Amino acid sequence: MRRKILHLFLLVTMVAPFAFQTAGAETKWHWDKGTIVVDVPERPAGQKSALNLATPALPVVRVAFVGLGMRGPGAVERWTHINGVRIVALCDYEKSRAEAQQGTLKKAGLPEAGIYYGADGYKKLCERDDINLVYIATDWVHHVPIAKYALEHGKHVAIEVPSATNLQECWDLINLAEQKQLHCMLLENCCYDFFELNTLNMAQHGVFGEVIRVQGAYLHNLSEFWHEYWHNWRLDFNQKHRGDIYATHGLGPVAQVLNIHRGDRMKTLVAMDTRPFTGPGCVKQFTGKDCTEEEFRNGDHTTTLIRTELGKVIEIQHDVMNPQPYSRLYQLTGTKGFANKYPIEGYALSAGQMKQSGVAPKVDNLSSHSFMSDADRKALTEKYESPLIKKYGEEAKLVGGHGGMDFTMDCRLVYCLQNGLPLDIDVYDLAEWCCLAELGELSMDNNNASVRIPDFTRGHWNEQKGFKHAYASPEQEAETAAIAKAYTLTLKQKGAEAAEKELKKQLKLQAKKHKK
Repeated sequence: MRRKILHLFLLVTMVAPFAFQTAGAETKWHWDKGTIVVDVPERPAGQKSALNLATPALPVVRVAFVGLGMRGPGAVERWTHINGVRIVALCDYEKSRAEAQQGTLKKAGLPEAGIYYGADGYKKLCERDDINLVYIATDWVHHVPIAKYALEHGKHVAIEVPSATNLQECWDLINLAEQKQLHCMLLENCCYDFFELNTLNMAQHGVFGEVIRVQGAYLHNLSEFWHEYWHNWRLDFNQKHRGDIYATHGLGPVAQVLNIHRGDRMKTLVAMDTRPFTGPGCVKQFTGKDCTEEEFRNGDHTTTLIRTELGKVIEIQHDVMNPQPYSRLYQLTGTKGFANKYPIEGYALSAGQMKQSGVAPKVDNLSSHSFMSDADRKALTEKYESPLIKKYGEEAKLVGGHGGMDFTMDCRLVYCLQNGLPLDIDVYDLAEWCCLAELGELSMDNNNASVRIPDFTRGHWNEQKGFKHAYASPEQEAETAAIAKAYTLTLKQKGAEAAEKELKKQLKLQAKKHKK
């Protein structure tokens, strides 16, 4: 069973082998006193920032799924559990995979969705006027072309990780999100892991003092799974590209703790990799073709060091080649405490800091020299349990998706759209967390030189003070939830036509109530 779950986790779908450019050939840069400086394109005239973007509330989120290989089907199933959602369309290069998800909708008592397939299936889907969100779970190379087409046709987009593979793609998505004033979310589920959410809440309440250094990683030996990627696409990507090509699992959660582009920003990085000791042998094993180290771009293990504007340090690692325990290292070092996940999960605080945090330690001589006891950790976690876990945790455990973090992520996305709130992860997060690939490549290809990280907000990084999850008022939240529940209940009992009538009725009653 464990192997099957891991197998499902590793696979995503391919839609078609189009000739989209993935190398950052369009990136312009120059040297400045030994540092590589990447040019930041000017914001086009008439275009405005999408920072803290709030769009009109969507009482019903009408979603289409593109990419139904492995990640996509799980998303479809999870979304059948969320009220106020209408799954309008299903798309995959292979028609059979799209049609297979009709069974998921039927099982949930929901109407069938429109089916789209083939090379241009996603285009026909995006051209519909009854879809407001496109959820993209294809292979990496096709994320941006599909997202761009959706944004151009007035749809919000949510894209699996990594959402972009080079800087030009990052700027393309930023420009479209700003032009259209639409959401472009990177679906980084690790930001919704229970440990990460609780630790973020602790950090925001000063439990660790000032957080000064963080670490993140994706260390996962894929040797048993390379053959599962259609047309060998993931190994091929590693062969052709250098740098941390899958940084978001490690970077996303720690970036939120450091308030990146919300009071601080990533300023400079230095990247280094080992030789590709293992990669060429994988190519020989899985393709039958000889491959030298010179023909394999990515080193087995990459390490990226980042210094922020406020003088804090981020370390990110990536290794999918070599045997080691699975690790999404998440580590915070603060002036008053320490947190760590993988391989050991725990917190280190002094007795005094525990008391200042409002939790009485079991022993007075509790020391930050070692991890606290299970009892103290439990007490600390209970006091600082994330509001998101309180709201979604129990249902998330039942619905599933990497222990519940996938479902929590989905629920938050729908909640923010339904209530007209800024998303937890915006297009600038997307660019910052994905840019390590090309910027790391620039550093490595130039003798591990320092590289200045572009300000993707183009001057707005210090306007919002602190990362936060947005919430509606209790009254608005209750109204929105009631409308969503009524819609879904009618949708399941009487079908789409009746549900639309019910929605109009509920919205009319809501409008009348607010006039009084």
